[in-house]
Amino acid sequence: MPLTVSRQIRLASRPRGTPTAENFAVATVEVGEPAEGQVLVRNQFMSVDPYMRGRMNDVRSYVPPFALGQPLEGSAVGEVIASRAKGFAAGDVVTSMLGWREAFVADATALRKVDAAVQPRSAWLGVLGITGFTAWVGLNLAGVKAGDRVFVSAAAGAVGSVAGQLARHRGCFVVGSAGSGDKVALLTGTLGFDAAFNYRDGDLAGQLAAAAPQGIDVYFDNVGGDHLEAALSAMRPFGRIIACGAISVYNEAVPPPGPRNLALVIGKRLTVKGFIVGDHLAQMPAFADEARGALAAGRLRALETIVAGLERAPEAFLQLFRGGNTGKMVVSLG
Repeated sequence: MPLTVSRQIRLASRPRGTPTAENFAVATVEVGEPAEGQVLVRNQFMSVDPYMRGRMNDVRSYVPPFALGQPLEGSAVGEVIASRAKGFAAGDVVTSMLGWREAFVADATALRKVDAAVQPRSAWLGVLGITGFTAWVGLNLAGVKAGDRVFVSAAAGAVGSVAGQLARHRGCFVVGSAGSGDKVALLTGTLGFDAAFNYRDGDLAGQLAAAAPQGIDVYFDNVGGDHLEAALSAMRPFGRIIACGAISVYNEAVPPPGPRNLALVIGKRLTVKGFIVGDHLAQMPAFADEARGALAAGRLRALETIVAGLERAPEAFLQLFRGGNTGKMVVSLG
């Protein structure tokens, strides 16, 4: 088999504050034949996600930082070109964490075979993938049940759009925040939210109180900062906050002060729980069964923003912090 030429995106330098295009570099490499137990894969779609910003810093957290001069990593779905591993054959569709590159050779243990009949295949990165699973796990950890009043921030984003839909399916009253009038209309129209508001209009606490005058029982937090402060004011006694993300502070060189009303956690007897979805991977099959059925039946909508071309992956990533995506941000690799 001839060598396969593949482009990849590398971390050229560590950003200070908001990343720029100069922090990334495109490199071309040759990918050889798979050895015994390995698979050659050509990626078709790759994901860019806000949490990757933290890995661009030289600080270890729950995942190691990206290495300078090396390709970044992220979820991807692709097709097997050649295999010398049991259980994988040419034409199989697989997911991996080896995005930010067009093709690669990897051990079979780094791959997960998925149903090739699912269309679009990018759904395996979004509503049927880790994104959708994150929403599902977060709702379960918060004990969301019928009758709960739920607020989801960044509700037109990848995780938020799924979390809001799943909460509605469980019989909840759901309100979401988004960054434009069009996104607000999408939430209350296509996705069936009970109420939504544009956070760019200001007065988050006032807008949330108007959208949920009876208060909220659950806050699914994707933003942190001022959204968390507004949610604390709106929480009912014994409410639950599930901390999924804090995109509002990821690019801050100096962390901003916490919510000014954090003491409300005490008087309202609130529960605040953070989570890392990787701790719950054993539940992935149960989620996949539920999500595939809901997607096929039209009860779950898959929202995507697709950017074409590996070289545009940094641009797609940066757009996440400007609200440039509706639903899952996906890069198509052709």
